[in-house]
Amino acid sequence: MKAIVTGGAGFIGSHLVDTLLGEGVSVTVLDNFSTGRPENLDHIKDQIKLIECDISKAGIWEKEFDGANWVIHLAALADIVPSINDPEAYFHANVVGTLNVLQASKKYKIKRFIYSASSSCYGIPAAYPTPEDTPIEPQYPYALTKRLGEELVMHWAKLYNLPALSLRFFNVYGPRSRTSGTYGAVFGVFLAQKLAQEPMTIVGDGNQTRDFTYVTDIASALMAALLSSKSAEIYNVGSGATISVNRISELIGGDIVYIPKRPGEPDCTFADISKINEELNWEPTISIERGVEMILEKIHYWAKAPVWKPNEIKEATADWFKYLGKK
Repeated sequence: MKAIVTGGAGFIGSHLVDTLLGEGVSVTVLDNFSTGRPENLDHIKDQIKLIECDISKAGIWEKEFDGANWVIHLAALADIVPSINDPEAYFHANVVGTLNVLQASKKYKIKRFIYSASSSCYGIPAAYPTPEDTPIEPQYPYALTKRLGEELVMHWAKLYNLPALSLRFFNVYGPRSRTSGTYGAVFGVFLAQKLAQEPMTIVGDGNQTRDFTYVTDIASALMAALLSSKSAEIYNVGSGATISVNRISELIGGDIVYIPKRPGEPDCTFADISKINEELNWEPTISIERGVEMILEKIHYWAKAPVWKPNEIKEATADWFKYLGKK
């Protein structure tokens, strides 16, 4: 078996590559390293084919799809504020990039196509746990472009019979998570602050809860999707629980400081995972307590990460309040 992983040098992608290799799959990684890190693949660099390329532009990278069986499309630009400031870049990366990968998959008759979608498409949902048929209401361009990519995938599955599924991830955390940005990678921010002996910056009162899903559970969900016979379906992927940010800070340990609540953010994220459990026989295995233990064992990964302080976060998120505060 041959698999192509776009964004394979990234957080989720590198863990999926580990899983695929463990299953005896030959892996080709496509990445432009805009957010991914080559070091994430150093331990397996002799076992994979790694190509630096930009999937939002036509190129010889498309020929890698010839003879491939599976495509797992993880490559995307993330974060809220950068997407507000530069929606065009997000459209090219997340929508045009997805279109190009779909077209290459269609041309070379890929057997399975898996898309990494985002639970941010739900906006501020009315139902918890949130099922897949919840109304879609993106709050910012990142969420919108990930949703548009998902629409393309579903259309190609139905019109061109491309065997494709979309997985909507909820609050993924674990080793190798992003080390930059103040906008969503809460573990990256907290762990860098802990290493620097700075207080962890908790947004709002910290009582908001999140469905934190450990990255190896995400990788196992992707494998379940690859091995299924389903097509043109969308599945939530979550932990089966929701936990407060205050509790996360307690598990990590250290001083805390509270900063203003951000508009456009839900007070809760909590995936209804009954569909993926019933149809793909998948369920998470890592509790938040065990997950935090494992991430603290590898806290050195964040040693060179930027250390955000309240005044810096205020400046960096000014456009967040400017635009989302009007909603």
